[in-house]
Amino acid sequence: MSEGTIKRTRAPAAAAGAKAAGRKPPSQAALKLAARRKAARQAGLLFESPDDVVCGVDEAGRGPLAGPVVAAAVILDPARPIRGLNDSKVLTAQVREKLYERIVERALAWCVASATVEEIDTLNILHATMLAMRRAVEGLSIVPTLAKIDGNRCPVMPVRSEAVIGGDALVPSISAASIIAKVTRDRMLVELHGRHPHYGFDAHAGYGTPQHLEALRVHGPCEHHRRSFAPVRDAYALHGIVLSGTAAIVSDVAGLEEDDAFAPLP
Repeated sequence: MSEGTIKRTRAPAAAAGAKAAGRKPPSQAALKLAARRKAARQAGLLFESPDDVVCGVDEAGRGPLAGPVVAAAVILDPARPIRGLNDSKVLTAQVREKLYERIVERALAWCVASATVEEIDTLNILHATMLAMRRAVEGLSIVPTLAKIDGNRCPVMPVRSEAVIGGDALVPSISAASIIAKVTRDRMLVELHGRHPHYGFDAHAGYGTPQHLEALRVHGPCEHHRRSFAPVRDAYALHGIVLSGTAAIVSDVAGLEEDDAFAPLP
């Protein structure tokens, strides 16, 4: 049964029951939230008990050729709901910025953390991402009892965790973490653009676009490029520099999108 079907079959009954009891009928937003949570339970995505303090966790920046990987953890306040939360990738930059401010203002706790380019090259992108996620959860001012992680893997951390595939579009706290991580990393790359304008970091956020690959060919990599990624290593070789001692090489990174898979383990 789809979410839309749930709303159509349950909404009249809920409204009628409230009317018979003399209560104000639930709003459409409340009915939609209840239907969404029921659909999530049916899909096996809700593991918490009523006593759990749940944080959502997501990352930004697995696929780029340059810059850190950034993770965020967010504990939302049920008394201060935020409308419009969704996977950051389906939102415009303007909407992400507005939601970022609302999350920072209304969340019970939030933390953003990162793993550096050096850590990515040493550990590989998967392990560096797990490290950034753990740092974000451990940095929260409120200790959660359950961390919901977007994706199919969980980092090792001192609190219970559950992986939720597609969680950035299903679990509001993960959506909030997705937005915080994405906005933070985009701002970092705009700052890098100010120091290295010839790469165009403000336009592609470090991803392997044709513009970025051409800049690598002409100018060579800088210290913010990930040496363990094949296009960066190729650019070093083109400029007569042979690298060694880095983590697993990522092939065909130029075509990666933000939601593509992690780099393979060594």
